[in-house]
Amino acid sequence: MSDTTQKNIVRDDASGLDRTLRPQTWDEYIGQAKTKENLRILLTAARERGHAAEHILLYGPPGLGKTTLANLVSKTLGTNMKITSGPAIERVGDLAAILTNLSPGDVLFIDEIHRLSKSIEEVLYPAMESGVLDIIIGKGPSARTVQLELPPFTMVAATTRISLLSSPLRSRFSGGTFRLDFYTDDEIATILKRSAELLGITTTDTILEHISKRCRATPRTANYLLKRCRDLAQLEGGSLTNEIVDKTFHLLEIDSLGLGKPDRAVLEVIIQKFNGGPVGLNTIAAATGEEPSTIEDVIEPYLIRHGLLERTPRGRVVGTEAYTHLNNNNQ
Repeated sequence: MSDTTQKNIVRDDASGLDRTLRPQTWDEYIGQAKTKENLRILLTAARERGHAAEHILLYGPPGLGKTTLANLVSKTLGTNMKITSGPAIERVGDLAAILTNLSPGDVLFIDEIHRLSKSIEEVLYPAMESGVLDIIIGKGPSARTVQLELPPFTMVAATTRISLLSSPLRSRFSGGTFRLDFYTDDEIATILKRSAELLGITTTDTILEHISKRCRATPRTANYLLKRCRDLAQLEGGSLTNEIVDKTFHLLEIDSLGLGKPDRAVLEVIIQKFNGGPVGLNTIAAATGEEPSTIEDVIEPYLIRHGLLERTPRGRVVGTEAYTHLNNNNQ
């Protein structure tokens, strides 16, 4: 196989995930009912007035559909969407280039906006509030400010760490700040059914429900697991069966609650080395080899939601459900 063919395969697979599985209409977007309704009212009213919609902030754990909602905002307004991220905007000139290249009514989507530097935020305030861009030219006594008029635009920002946004920046999102919630098993099963049809996978509702219970209530994870099950079914030369699904989960080391090896390692360390706790975060990190931020932001929230772990003033404590789950998983 040539290098060109290999590159095309990689590119086609990536576009398949982004374009094929991503909902293209509000009806295809499952879940987040209150957020969808509020956004549709805001956007439809703005479009009928012929105005740019107000700025919108979406926050919540990764994989819940913030980027998809930004795409739907752009489609509803009938305008183009320019995409960037907080880490990509390193200098004021980077932000100026993006803003001055917007057309009237465009949607600017900034992912991970909490990673913008403070100097960039200060330039962003007047752009969002007054539609002007203030640029300082020169240094010292000879420095002067040039003010550029910007076309009307709508900013849609996404973050997984809203607490890291400064209060002045949060206050600029006059259109609304919306929190995306985790999905129910039924909602995930509906998403998986659509994904299976788009990927040409023949399966049953029972199998999709089986997958939905292990995807951590997150559509991105659900689609990832579905594709891995599809891959194994293809190599086994058969259809997607319960046996294939169970074998896939066994290979990925995902148990009946959707816990992976790192999740179980945290619980096992607290139980086996510290008698169930309480124990500090840094101690758990040292014992498991995981970064404290990874444990706190990625692993712990899911364990806490299932009652397997508690955060107390003295440290982390394992719940009684964790003992039962680990015993059943090890049998």
